Amino acid sequence: MIANEQLRSTDILSREKILSDYRLACESRQVSLLGRRDVMGGRAKFGIFGDGKEIAQIAAAHAFQRGDFRSGYYRDQTFVAALGELRWTEFFAQLYAHTDLAADPNTAGRSMNGHYATRWLDEQGLWRNQTELFNSVCDIAPTAGQIPRALGLAYASKLFRQNPALRSLTNFSRNGDEIIFATIGDASTSQGMFWETMNAAGVLQVPLLMSIWDDGYGISVPVEYQTTKGSISKAMAGFQRDSHDEKGIEIFTVKGWDYVALLETYLQAARLCREQHVPVLVHVQELTQPQGHSTSGSHERYKTKDRLAWEAAHDANRTFRQWILENGYATNDELDTIDSEAKKAAQQARSDAWNAFQTSMKADYNESVELLQQVARHNAKSAELMAIREELRKTVSPLRRDIVGAVRKALRVLRMDAGAGKQQLKAWLERAEPENADRFNSYLYSHSPESPLLVEAVPAQYSDDASLVDGYVLMQRYFDSLFARDVRVVALGEDVGQIGDVNQGFAGLQEKYGEIRITDTGIRETTIIGQGIGLAMRGLRPIVEIQYFDYIFYALATLTDDLATLQYRTKGGQKAPLIVRTRGHRLEGIWHSGSPLGAMLSSLRGMHILVPRNMTQAAGFYNTLIKGDDPALLIECLNGYRLKEKLPDNLAEFCVPLGIPEILRVGSDVTVVTYGSMCRIVLEAAAQLAPMGISVEIVDVQSLLPFDRNQSIVESIKKTNRVVFADEDVPGGASAYMLQQVVEGQQAYRYLDSIPRTLSAKAHRPPYGSDGDYFAKPSVDDVIETVYALMGEAEPDRFPSLY
Repeated sequence: MIANEQLRSTDILSREKILSDYRLACESRQVSLLGRRDVMGGRAKFGIFGDGKEIAQIAAAHAFQRGDFRSGYYRDQTFVAALGELRWTEFFAQLYAHTDLAADPNTAGRSMNGHYATRWLDEQGLWRNQTELFNSVCDIAPTAGQIPRALGLAYASKLFRQNPALRSLTNFSRNGDEIIFATIGDASTSQGMFWETMNAAGVLQVPLLMSIWDDGYGISVPVEYQTTKGSISKAMAGFQRDSHDEKGIEIFTVKGWDYVALLETYLQAARLCREQHVPVLVHVQELTQPQGHSTSGSHERYKTKDRLAWEAAHDANRTFRQWILENGYATNDELDTIDSEAKKAAQQARSDAWNAFQTSMKADYNESVELLQQVARHNAKSAELMAIREELRKTVSPLRRDIVGAVRKALRVLRMDAGAGKQQLKAWLERAEPENADRFNSYLYSHSPESPLLVEAVPAQYSDDASLVDGYVLMQRYFDSLFARDVRVVALGEDVGQIGDVNQGFAGLQEKYGEIRITDTGIRETTIIGQGIGLAMRGLRPIVEIQYFDYIFYALATLTDDLATLQYRTKGGQKAPLIVRTRGHRLEGIWHSGSPLGAMLSSLRGMHILVPRNMTQAAGFYNTLIKGDDPALLIECLNGYRLKEKLPDNLAEFCVPLGIPEILRVGSDVTVVTYGSMCRIVLEAAAQLAPMGISVEIVDVQSLLPFDRNQSIVESIKKTNRVVFADEDVPGGASAYMLQQVVEGQQAYRYLDSIPRTLSAKAHRPPYGSDGDYFAKPSVDDVIETVYALMGEAEPDRFPSLY
């Protein structure tokens, strides 16, 4: 461990600043106490607060500069408030789930309290100047989930400092001087995400300042049950640098109630991080939780009387007050006045926030109550309608669900009524529906002018003597052109650098563009994704690689909890246009041939999922994504790298639009809807079915999210009146998703003469070997027999049973 230096500046210990810090600590404690009261009183659903950690967070904020980032923990209210980025009215608005961005600019009521987000994007969804902001990445509740992206945020500073070509991106960095303040509770350091991140940070040497708030418990579980040696700083001692020229991290320990030591520690840690890009861990010990873990229970159930007494004596706010008195910075009366004013400020903020929350719904409430009365006045169902009105009117603190629910209930009562009253209620509901959709359902994807959905299609162009090359050569040529024209693009992942990825898509490019842009990583999928998220949050355009599609489950928590939800949970305030590149579909073996698209479709709403059938289509999708600002998962066909493709003349310019299927073969009897490697299987089957008198129309959906934006697949079914959805996922996976989208969503059931069919892989992973592939995944024979059987149901004389 490093001994802390003495404070270099007496300014930070001025009376004015000390009393300002004390006032903030008191106010933060009071809003925590009032927040818990609001949950217990029914005003809010749940509360989790930063009481006990006030002084440590104030000290950390002293070292924070404009342009820095906080990737934090949902107890950081004092930290954010100390930066001037949280008003207490906003604290309570989030607790109440106020959906107005003016009230809760962090998440518009979409996240529970303690989730803070700087709005990096303007009203159009375009980047603001991050170097002028005190940046907080929107917190997430899953334990340690905020940590992987912190690695990427810090890695961006390294790239901005070491790559001169990025100097023009002045809205995102000042020569890489920014540091990332990551925060985590001590119990969450048991998660693999934390260890993986700290290991990677030590390898990469990035300016990551990791604060661990250690209050001795993980809910009810004491630290000795969680961490080797009962101390995360001791457990991580092997990461400590032995000399200044050795890679590793620096470790500081400090008591959470020691104001001066905290200031010293954070100033020294931040200086080391900022100037030398050495990662630092600050283990803040002996913190307390005066209200316990959260509003879900009482800590008196699992803490001894001695522990509770110790916590009361070592409460950081109490010890700070004692230190102020002992050192003559204020009198008891002066501090009592601050205490009293802090209580009043917290109470006023709570009152203002609650009144604003109630007022935001008052117009809808008044309109609905009045409308229900008007409709009831002239209707035979008057008694039932008035009962609905009275139930709403007597509801204590009605929410929007109560208001809308009352109108919907009234419309059910009036289901047989054709009068004007029903139409008035219907009109009210139709007006309210888009407003509530904006409040609760909007911004899953980008709304900006840079949305990839707005990128116009540019067809691939070929000269008469276009070269016929292997798929991997086409990818090499494509990535070469991409890196040459856009300095923001970086690639990282396992084996992407020195050998140019396992399928040679980057072969030779690290030597040409340098390790700073095409970088090998360790085997650590979670932090590969985290690295990419952080880079994308800071204006760069990373392409990160998950070597095989099956390995994506290592990183799924980070993808689904953090990246996929980012635009939604900030209501368009933050974005991270990361491209995740992987390869999958047909191969051989339980862990190298998966196509788990159903799992991705369920988990990654908020990302685009693209499934190109060949490398040409993949290149076109990459061009579209680079022009856009949404995150995406692109799955290249693993068995396509050695297949020949014509090389487009406009490889760097052509764009494949998202969500637009392509008809690969025109037919009249059966429509087969598929994607990826299955396209070749189905094309071959269609060629064998043609001599048998069956004409197959093949639709390549190309992207699963978004899916058929123009609802064009139903047009094919109108012609053939039969459909098969074919893919390599397990039964009920992506094939079932496509069926639902087309048969239900596009109402294709109206045009079907036969039951819609799905053709998928078996319910297990494919076994190793060519026979394993044949008997586990749909083969040409399976497609032929499925389509033939469908025709046989309609015309048994022409197509008698094969077996």
